[in-house]
Amino acid sequence: MVRENPIEARGETFFLNLRFILIVTVFAGNAIEPLIETMSGLHALYLWIFSFHMPLFVLVTGYFARKSLTGAAGRKLLMQIGLQYVIFQSLYSLLDRTLFQVNGIHHSFFAPYLLLWFLASHAFWRLLMLGMSKWTLTGQMMFAVLAGVLVGYLQLEGVWFSISRTFVYLPFFVAGYHFSFSSFARIYTKWIKITASAASLLLFILLMSWGGQLPLGWLFGSMTYMQLDHQEWYAGLYRMAIYGLQLTAALAFLGWVPFRESRMTDWGRRTLYVFLLHGFIVRLAVVSGVYAYIGNAAGAVILLTAAVSLTVLLAQPLVKQWLHPLVEPPVSWMMSLQRAVLRRSL
Repeated sequence: MVRENPIEARGETFFLNLRFILIVTVFAGNAIEPLIETMSGLHALYLWIFSFHMPLFVLVTGYFARKSLTGAAGRKLLMQIGLQYVIFQSLYSLLDRTLFQVNGIHHSFFAPYLLLWFLASHAFWRLLMLGMSKWTLTGQMMFAVLAGVLVGYLQLEGVWFSISRTFVYLPFFVAGYHFSFSSFARIYTKWIKITASAASLLLFILLMSWGGQLPLGWLFGSMTYMQLDHQEWYAGLYRMAIYGLQLTAALAFLGWVPFRESRMTDWGRRTLYVFLLHGFIVRLAVVSGVYAYIGNAAGAVILLTAAVSLTVLLAQPLVKQWLHPLVEPPVSWMMSLQRAVLRRSL
């Protein structure tokens, strides 16, 4: 019987806790988005969330990817990501045209639908890591940062193929893939965690006071410099500054994440269900007109409470039991087909 390395076990617990907390911020951020132009407090909260949540989500994804990057496990996961993308791209686009009647969205398999950019980019991050597998960590990180800066100079819309976000967030995927939890745990002692948490809270206060000066488009990572109205030759320096903000915000937010195992740890194993399904709930809320009745702090608190509660609900085992074939579609038939094609080609 092989015993699990205690450091690895602690690292998995920590990152599962982090993954659940992050999916709460994803749901909350999407839930409050329709109100950020009218409520300054929610605008600051939205900025604060976007300063760290996607970089950290990509880092977590990179951390867990090292267990299934290569071999049959890697091929299986790539196929499953592709199938998930086809299923949910079709579902969201169909409902947008029928039930939700949302206009102004690119309905194309080459333009990932809103939150589905993460699936497309996840597949590309894995392929890019395979391509960089023989490089040193320094070489991988230098390429990732350089690509993240240079992609902004492309004269196109960054949404196509999720090309902008794929390269903008690539440094965080590389960092997660090589993340050393043992080194992190030695640094993030009790008092360091308290200091980091305080710094995260201070960042929120600063964004509450001066966040209106920060264009949201820079935090999304989906827009090129042309789309952000910055076509100067030095526009890449702004991206570097955003990297600095995101890195600082991410390191500070890690102070909030507990090391110990709890119910949250188990919920963190099923964040994929929350991620892929919560968009339907937010869309239904918008269509229902409920946002017209939220115009004060009490309404905002109720909305955020609902977002947290629904995140917990969607992370329950029963949801996985019911919706497993949809969210995690079986790909054994695809792998069998692949083997059959390979046999015929030999």
